[in-house]
Amino acid sequence: MSGKDLSILQPYCENDMKKLKKISKSIFLKFNEPLAKADYDDFYSLANLTLWQAYNTYDPDMGVCFEGFFHTCLQKKFKSELTKRHRHKRVLNQLATSLDAANEDEDKSSLMDLIPSDFDTFEEVLKTQEKEQYQNKVQQYISMLSNLQVNILNLLVDGYEPYEIRQILKLSERDYTNNMQIIRSYENIKILF
Repeated sequence: MSGKDLSILQPYCENDMKKLKKISKSIFLKFNEPLAKADYDDFYSLANLTLWQAYNTYDPDMGVCFEGFFHTCLQKKFKSELTKRHRHKRVLNQLATSLDAANEDEDKSSLMDLIPSDFDTFEEVLKTQEKEQYQNKVQQYISMLSNLQVNILNLLVDGYEPYEIRQILKLSERDYTNNMQIIRSYENIKILF
């Protein structure tokens, strides 16, 4: 672009960058990505930088108006940034270990079994509830569980180890873990408090 006409940037920079923010927001909505306020600020900064880069590389002889050229550049930049962020999350997730994962040394226990804790959900509920009220809440809690989950819970109460429960009920490790997550989920145990 010879002589670099700065008036091309003016519509994007007026009214506290209103047009730039509007274009950016329309692109966010197309990606269906939930973004926090801080993320919006990051992407608006990225949009501002992309506007300047698009201005410097735009050539009117390309046969495309600046707005179309800029919109395409901005979409590509946002998509690259989202991909980079998701890649970073995947790397972090690969390093994470579930507390319900089987211990590498023994198949008999999960990491959750090895973490010392004197917190007992049922004991805490007993402290805060009248005995009859507690029994009603436990019945409600149990009624929310499947038959398989109730069987797992009964075997746990009887002192069976996770590997023994899996053998008795003929469950894979994954099925056992999934059912334990449901049994321990806040959605289910909140009724006890």
